[in-house]
Amino acid sequence: MSGRTDSDTEPAIAETEDPADHVSDARRARWTATGTGVLLCLAGLAASLLRLTGSAPALVPAAYALGAAVCALAAVLGYRGRTRRALWLLVVGTMVMAIGDQFD
Repeated sequence: MSGRTDSDTEPAIAETEDPADHVSDARRARWTATGTGVLLCLAGLAASLLRLTGSAPALVPAAYALGAAVCALAAVLGYRGRTRRALWLLVVGTMVMAIGDQFD
């Protein structure tokens, strides 16, 4: 056994993190929440208009429109930095649209 006795296998303690990294992570989360909310809102509105012109029951386009409104609210909250609430609203809005699709 001729190895060094002071060679630890534990990783070294990390140096202090740069606060700019947290700012860029927050900015990325805001843009992601905003972009996803806008995309889901537009998709819900388009589906609502397509179902409105078809022979679907009135509940179906209403569910798509309500889901799109919830996703629009999520986009606004994401833009303001409330990304956790925006994420939950995106999930709820998508679920409302999916439930509306089940009635078709």
